[in-house]
Amino acid sequence: MARVLVQDGAFDLAAEFAALTAGRCDIGGVGAFVGTVREISGGRRLTAMTLEHYPAMTAAALARIAAEAERRWDLLGCTLIHRIGRLEPGAPIVLVLAAAAHRDAALAATAFLIDWLKTRAPFWKKECFADGEAHWVEARAEDEAAAARWSGEPG
Repeated sequence: MARVLVQDGAFDLAAEFAALTAGRCDIGGVGAFVGTVREISGGRRLTAMTLEHYPAMTAAALARIAAEAERRWDLLGCTLIHRIGRLEPGAPIVLVLAAAAHRDAALAATAFLIDWLKTRAPFWKKECFADGEAHWVEARAEDEAAAARWSGEPG
């Protein structure tokens, strides 16, 4: 069963890992990804990134992404946490944990989850720069290419 949260507050990696694995002796590995706000974007210094979303739409999209990972791999649990609001450089922005009996499934599911979160989750990101300018982040071809590798079934 997936744990999916969208929140403005910070998450506690150790607490989330403990919650996912508590009392489980069948987990052979946990894949983990923590994304943080970069200090530099496009060669310019960021002062903050603001993330916006529509709660019901975002919750449904994250649940679908987690369900697809559970369908593709024999996961024993997964956690997706994405933050919203104003975040400064270095702040954690996203957490993905995927637990499985074997590392291959845990690591593949983790990569899949973050790739699909980047391209299929409805978040709007605004970068604020040190020079006072700000702009909304456009989709990146690199992210789309990474997500496209998951168009087939796991091999």
